[in-house]
Amino acid sequence: MGEAEVLDVLREGLWVALIAALPVLSIALTVGLAIGLFQALTSIQEMTLTFVPKLAAIVAVFWVSMGYSGQLLVNFYKDQVIDHIARGF
Repeated sequence: MGEAEVLDVLREGLWVALIAALPVLSIALTVGLAIGLFQALTSIQEMTLTFVPKLAAIVAVFWVSMGYSGQLLVNFYKDQVIDHIARGF
């Protein structure tokens, strides 16, 4: 296995990680912005107001998308990592 193949596997792994994390990160950003806007408009500066809804939204989106993310990671390992291990690098 040459340098080019290693870099291709690493690049593909980074894309898979980004795609798997994108739903959770995007909902965290969206909920954080909405709560921040609500706090700015109402002048409520309660820390639990930002933490609890954001955590609940992240857990809900993770639960909904974990099947897709898991299948994405399994396919990556089957197609890329295990294939290169079986060939002996």
